[in-house]
Amino acid sequence: MADQHKTIEEMTEDAPQKEKRDRKNWVGFVESDAVNFLMLNGIEKMTLDDGEGNKAKLSRRKDGSVYVECTSSNVV
Repeated sequence: MADQHKTIEEMTEDAPQKEKRDRKNWVGFVESDAVNFLMLNGIEKMTLDDGEGNKAKLSRRKDGSVYVECTSSNVV
């Protein structure tokens, strides 16, 4: 009796697809929600990574402003 194994395609066909964030949405999130979180919680430095190539580093400056550095990778 032969084992009937599903292919990778069959196993993943019903899995929900993760929505891709475009760079504008990522930068908008970082410059609004992430900066607000850093400020409201008295955080000095914070690093974010969405697992899809978008990364951000936030740090508070001595004058109270926040320095934001965003990087992204795109697969086309």
